Amino acid sequence: MKAISEIKLPSAYTILFMIIAFMAAMTWIVPAGQYDMAMNETLGREVAVAGTYAPAEANPQGVMDIIEAPITGIQKTIDLGLFILFIGGYLMVITATGAIDSGIARAVVRMKGKEHLMIPALMLCFAAGGTIYGMAEETIPFYILLLPVIIAAGYDATVAVAIVLVGSGVGVLGSTINPFATVIASDASGIPFTQGMGLRLLILALSFLAGCFYVMRYAKKIRNNPELSIVADMKESNEKHFLEKSGQKTGDEEFTGRHKLILSIFGLTFAVMVWGVAYGGWWMNEMSVLFLSASILVAIIDRMSEEVFVDKFLEGAKDLLGVVLVLGIARGIGTIMDNGMISGTILNWGEGALADAPSVVFINLMYWIHVVLSFLIPSTSGLAVFSMPIIAPLADFAGVGRDLAVTAYQSASGLVNLVTPTSGVVIAALAIGRISIVRWFKFMAPLLLVLAVMSMVCLSVAAM
Repeated sequence: MKAISEIKLPSAYTILFMIIAFMAAMTWIVPAGQYDMAMNETLGREVAVAGTYAPAEANPQGVMDIIEAPITGIQKTIDLGLFILFIGGYLMVITATGAIDSGIARAVVRMKGKEHLMIPALMLCFAAGGTIYGMAEETIPFYILLLPVIIAAGYDATVAVAIVLVGSGVGVLGSTINPFATVIASDASGIPFTQGMGLRLLILALSFLAGCFYVMRYAKKIRNNPELSIVADMKESNEKHFLEKSGQKTGDEEFTGRHKLILSIFGLTFAVMVWGVAYGGWWMNEMSVLFLSASILVAIIDRMSEEVFVDKFLEGAKDLLGVVLVLGIARGIGTIMDNGMISGTILNWGEGALADAPSVVFINLMYWIHVVLSFLIPSTSGLAVFSMPIIAPLADFAGVGRDLAVTAYQSASGLVNLVTPTSGVVIAALAIGRISIVRWFKFMAPLLLVLAVMSMVCLSVAAM
């Protein structure tokens, strides 16, 4: 029998395609039905009217419908997909300038001898990346950079991994303008992503403070008592492994004025995006133009050749092509349900079960439903497109704002993706740090409990 660590779970693509097939099978079993629709002026779109459900003529979905569903889903998400590709190109152009790497490397050098201050400073940087653009795969090089520095300072590999993984993770948990969580989920719910920003900022601040305190407390404890480290048995081995390699990347890269200007433009671009959506009536087309324009501006400032710019932009877009495909496949689930006339029936079941539930009970149920779903679908974008078209109308019936449903989804997804073995980023980070998933979960369990309780309290208060 294979060990748990050797079992390879299906990819998000396969899981979502299996759900499409399952939903197609359900169209042969679940009674067809539909709601009357009415324009909701607040949302600017038609929504189901509570209490108007009625049976409809069945339209069971077959094999061709299953195959066509992801293609139709991609067509329905083309504007969002193009926006994500432009985001990918922009991030890769920024990365190619070396501004982000040099900035963090310079911070590491400047804080030598003051490593206890390095922990909150770097965690804040990674949390900012998490909440702004869902920083995940981009963190991988920083584990290699930080591990020798942190271990040489008298800490262990867990502290180095936690600075990056917990830092960026709590940022994603408290996403504010993250295109791959907040924006996609809000789009699927039919609301601007700026709705609910205040609550998300509060969750972000509380989560960051809790995560930072937890990591710093552990770091202080194991520096004074190394035997309390969760990898104490690997102390000598890790010191030999990481410190012998510490010369590979010293963090002495020059942090130039050009880098500072590029990072300023990086932050300003996202600020302009928020302003445009909140006050300028922008959506996907305008945001795509913004990031394309910012990419060109950064390339000019960095004196990047036309050939290099095009190559880097296309490379970044290619890296996120998988996200676009996940969006299409996930949207295909809704297509099958709508065409098979079972969306209304499922909503009716949900209305009967949850519409009379107190709003506090409803929002916490939504939170834990997404905790479970996140283990199956670790892709934040895939989960958003799969769940929000169902959850958002249920929130209407329960008298809960759709923005609150989005916040419940992203805080639950962010929590799970701090530890789930189905996340490639988590597994890669632990492999670089030589930490087993079991030891990591043992380290994270108390913090997970604190973060979950904090999120639930915030959601509950907001739902009252």
